[in-house]
Amino acid sequence: MKRFLLYGAYGYTGKLIAHLAADYGLTPILAGRSEEKLKELSNETGFDYKAFDLSDTEKLHTAMKEVDTILHCAGPFINTFEKVVEACLETGTHYLDITGEVDVFEPIKKADSRAREKQIMLLPGIGFDVVPSDCLAVHLKNSMPDAESLTLAIFTKGGISHGTAISSASRLGQGAKVRKGGELIAVPYGYKVREFDFDGEKASGSTYQWGDLSTAYHSTGIPNIETFMTNLPISIGMLKIMSVLKGMIGLSFVQQFIQKQIKKRPAGPSEEARDKGYSMVWGEVLNAKGEKQRAVFKGPEAYTLTAHTSLMALKKINAGEVKPGYQTPSAAFGKDFILELAGTEIKFI
Repeated sequence: MKRFLLYGAYGYTGKLIAHLAADYGLTPILAGRSEEKLKELSNETGFDYKAFDLSDTEKLHTAMKEVDTILHCAGPFINTFEKVVEACLETGTHYLDITGEVDVFEPIKKADSRAREKQIMLLPGIGFDVVPSDCLAVHLKNSMPDAESLTLAIFTKGGISHGTAISSASRLGQGAKVRKGGELIAVPYGYKVREFDFDGEKASGSTYQWGDLSTAYHSTGIPNIETFMTNLPISIGMLKIMSVLKGMIGLSFVQQFIQKQIKKRPAGPSEEARDKGYSMVWGEVLNAKGEKQRAVFKGPEAYTLTAHTSLMALKKINAGEVKPGYQTPSAAFGKDFILELAGTEIKFI
């Protein structure tokens, strides 16, 4: 049976994946920096483990040579992806990760030709952001081939993990982004505020720099894209204040303070919260005539969804479903990939 390397295995999402892997007939090698935490998880799951830092290139390469694929779950990914992607390119290992960071997708996309030469797949964003939103974007594009703009809004119910909160905090000093005319443009927080109706559940949201600004452009070719975050943990007014203070928020000592506060909270949603939680994505495309199409994705809680879609992708890769080069979820496995997960639907509204 083929094994895969699960780096960041003892993080919140990594643990979910490790505990669910056997249900998919998959065998991970648990990996990360802390041998103590890996040993504990190994005792819980029965899987082998390897402890090493990503900066130890020799150990990273050695571990990769034992597998065909790595699933990278150690964020913030902006700080970790380069070493892992480069190691994949040198060892001929398929790359998956669960990032939603637009500034990670863009540089990985630039490694497309090298990945094709090595006959490996680079597939970042195989979790909640961006699998359902990427598939939804392609469904919308197919419904309106002449679409010139795309709007996506995300709604989640269940909670947030330390890793997601820290990754989000690391981006607070950057402001938001949109895509205009095919180019990524920096905009202030609160640049646009909209009300969304998720087929019965209403929520307001503000522009946010989701990974779909990169992936949806790659998957659909639509040149103008805006992404929104709803049910924000802070008010829209506070977001606008943060635009003024973003230089200060990005300072290292401020980030360290924020991270300490985050780590005082629970590591992530409880099992009960995940069971009761759910996720939704609202999407809209417009053409030059002003015609529009709208659709909503509904599915399981975001971390539960991420664990499943990651393992679904790994199972497909093990079965030989590999497209060399940089891929998005829909490009790799089709626009209905997300609908293969029980409890999901895409509904035009």
